[in-house]
Amino acid sequence: MPTPTDDAVFETHLPLSGRRQGKVREIYDLPADAHGPRLLLVASDRVSAFDVVMPTAIPGKGRLLTAIASGWFEFLRGHAIVKDHLLSTDLSQIVALDDAQQCALRGRSMICRAAHVVPIECVARGYLAGSGWSEYQASSSVCGVALPAGLRQCERLAEPIFTPATKAAHGHDENVSFERASELVGEPLMRRLREITLRTYTVAAAHALARGVILADTKFEFGFALDRSGSPTDELMLVDEVLTPDSSRYWPAAGYAPGRDQPSFDKQFLRNWLVTLVQSGAWDKTPPGPEVPTEIVAGTLARYHEAYDALFA
Repeated sequence: MPTPTDDAVFETHLPLSGRRQGKVREIYDLPADAHGPRLLLVASDRVSAFDVVMPTAIPGKGRLLTAIASGWFEFLRGHAIVKDHLLSTDLSQIVALDDAQQCALRGRSMICRAAHVVPIECVARGYLAGSGWSEYQASSSVCGVALPAGLRQCERLAEPIFTPATKAAHGHDENVSFERASELVGEPLMRRLREITLRTYTVAAAHALARGVILADTKFEFGFALDRSGSPTDELMLVDEVLTPDSSRYWPAAGYAPGRDQPSFDKQFLRNWLVTLVQSGAWDKTPPGPEVPTEIVAGTLARYHEAYDALFA
């Protein structure tokens, strides 16, 4: 279980090269080893919603995200569906970090193989929720996948579907059809990604359900490992985070019923509060985000703890 901390890490600035910052993570370059180029991925305590980073941190969230991702990487390795990029969570090998930096980063960092990332989000949906539900209401399909008429919100699908999205550097990712994704990266690769995505979702959803949790949908990212010269190889890997509450929709199985929203083990609690601000005209979903009250911070963090405890405790 990750150790709770009151010391939030909103962002890091380490004595390492190549710093890049996403909504939640910072990425740094590390010296290559026998595997080739390496990266350090640091999960901060930032939280985003509606593609806007909130100015208020969620203390300990980064450690929980890292613990959940690490647990899933270990679980999935037992199924040998696809390789992954995680090398270690032991920071002692990074000599450029002093004791204070190592302490702040411990539990929220992953040393990973570098990859040429495929610019497609690979989404698996086992239930009709979120943007999939909105699209189904308009067209009876999701990303070009036709679905039966009469399905209800959050209804379980007869079988999981693959609904890719383009990766946006800024703003919202865009749901696309399999054919459009194939135009971007090639049909043979998309067929391979579809198979891996659905197999991975299926085994993860079964594990979660056995622990009393529904994995409604999730998104994966893949990339080709780099060789020592930095050129892409043909070795496909699962990269970035995996099956965390930031990239997945988790519901408690107890009390599940289609036809309505479900309680969730993710940041939907925060989104719901933000929606009240939007409806009142206090915020318009553009940066900067509003300061998050203490009770919403605590409630959001509690749901990440619940997800970890349910899946791996």
